[in-house]
Order: sequence, then structure tokens, then C-alpha cells
Amino acid sequence: MKSFRLTLALIFSALLVNNAQATQYAWPEADTRLVGENPVHVVQQGEHLEKIAKQYNVGFLALLSANPGVDPYLPKAGSFVTIPQQLLLPEVDYDGIVINLAELRLYYFDKAAKEMYIFPIGIGRIGRDTPIMTTKISQKRENPTWTPPQSIRKEYLETKNIVLPDVVPAGPENPLGLHALRLAYGTGTYLIHGTNKDFGIGLRVSSGCIRMRPADIAWLFNRVRVGEKVRVINQPVKTSFEPDGAVYVEVHRPLSADESQAGQRLLTQPDARVSTWLTSNHMNERRYRAALAIQSGMPIEMGQQILADNDI
Repeated sequence: MKSFRLTLALIFSALLVNNAQATQYAWPEADTRLVGENPVHVVQQGEHLEKIAKQYNVGFLALLSANPGVDPYLPKAGSFVTIPQQLLLPEVDYDGIVINLAELRLYYFDKAAKEMYIFPIGIGRIGRDTPIMTTKISQKRENPTWTPPQSIRKEYLETKNIVLPDVVPAGPENPLGLHALRLAYGTGTYLIHGTNKDFGIGLRVSSGCIRMRPADIAWLFNRVRVGEKVRVINQPVKTSFEPDGAVYVEVHRPLSADESQAGQRLLTQPDARVSTWLTSNHMNERRYRAALAIQSGMPIEMGQQILADNDI
């Protein structure tokens, strides 16, 4: 049975549509939020998790959380690595761009075409957090220049001994990469942009902007329009009561407000429906609490709900 499941997972990795790095998922059916599957990768000699994350277009932390105990730099050749491509959709309307900070993912919902794409992202580091917002794309810029604010120039000088110019021209030294989408939020300082670095996707590393891999932002840049709706949310815990009766929870690491809170456990109260279901069975509650502690970032089936005859 185990080898059969492994074979199915390996086969499924070929079923997700990959178009210039854009991973397309099937548009969710009514009343379901569980999408995708978790393929299994066989580690080759000399591979590391960052390379594997790029191959499957998932974030580094997501891959690390899904494979506890695996050495991120020297995984054993021939061992299996779970690719976290199965997920619960966030509790939002499926329209436009949705960024869930807790899971370090960007969702693009093309409601008219009934198409859905999901990308790993980098977000603001501790102290330069990416804010929660509802906004829109106000500008699209190809080969953007970068005008670093005074706070960033001061930080570069003090921490890296680098004197930044007033304007960084487009090119390989520009940290915005080749494409940028400006958000209308506030004074317009936040961007969804590419990168000129070979790491940082799926991590909290930026100065507040949303960072994407070059191929991903190029795809998104060509797909979206000025005025496109953008929502930035923070949902570290997602639950779903699926039509077949299965109940799932997906838990991500909470965003730390400062370094002293890094690695904290998640303290959250379930919503009314989940709370009622948990109290009906102590085993359900134990599984739920275990999921909160593990924070694997993948959907975990907690049990079954009792369906009415007309739901079957």
C-alpha cells in the first residue's frame, strides 16, 4: 500500500500544469478548499533543499517544515522528500491576488477564466513586516529602477558598509529584478517584485515588499492589469469540512513580532464550527492540538464529520 501511494504521488507531480514556473491548480469545486497533492521527490547526489524547492516551485521554509529531520544542505541521496503542494485555500473570495503572509504564498485567482495559480514568496523580515491590506495594483514597471528610502540607505551603511546611490538603475545589481507591481496601499512604497538574488523565496527576508522568483513575477506581470485587486492576509491556521466528511487543518508558523518570539507555539481559538466538532470527540481535539504544535504547513486529516442523509 505504501509503495502504491508513493507511485501515485510521483505520478501526480506531472499533473500540475507548469507554465513558465506558474503552477496551476484546478479551480475548486463548491464547498471544498482542499486542492493539490504532495508528490515525493527522490534526492539525488549533491542536491539540497533550496535546489529541490526551486525545481517544484515551493518555498524553502515550506519544504523544510514538511520534512522535519532532513538536513537542508546535505539530504541523504536516495531518501524521499515530501513536496508540499497540497493545501487548504484561505478563507477569502477567489478573485485577484491574495497573499497569505503566514504561509508565504501568493494566490492568483482568475475568476473569469476559472484558473488558479499559486506561488512561493518572500516577505518582510522581523521589524520590517509586510502589512495586512486590501488594495490594488497601481503601476506596472518593467526593468524598474529602485529609489531606496533613507531608512534602507542608513541600514546598508551601518550593517553592510555599503553606500547606496539615490537611484539604483535597472540591471543585475537592482534588487527589484526585472519586473515590479506597485501597490496603491499607503504612499505606494510596497511592491510585488522579482529579485537579483538566488535565495530568499519562502523566507522572511525583504524590507517589507513581496519578493518572487524571476520567472514567477514575469508570468504574473504579464497576466495582471493595473487596478487588479490585491489582498494581504495572515491566516496561520486553516480548516476545512470537506464534502466527503473529512475534516482538515493546516497550520503554519505564526509570524513573530520580534526575535524573542521566534519559534513560538501557536495559540489560537478555533472558530465556532470547529470548536463544536472538537468537543464532540476528545480524539479530534488531541489531533487538532498536535497539528498546532507540529506546524507542518500541510493539510492534516483530523477525522470525519457526521453527514446528514441529504449530504451523502
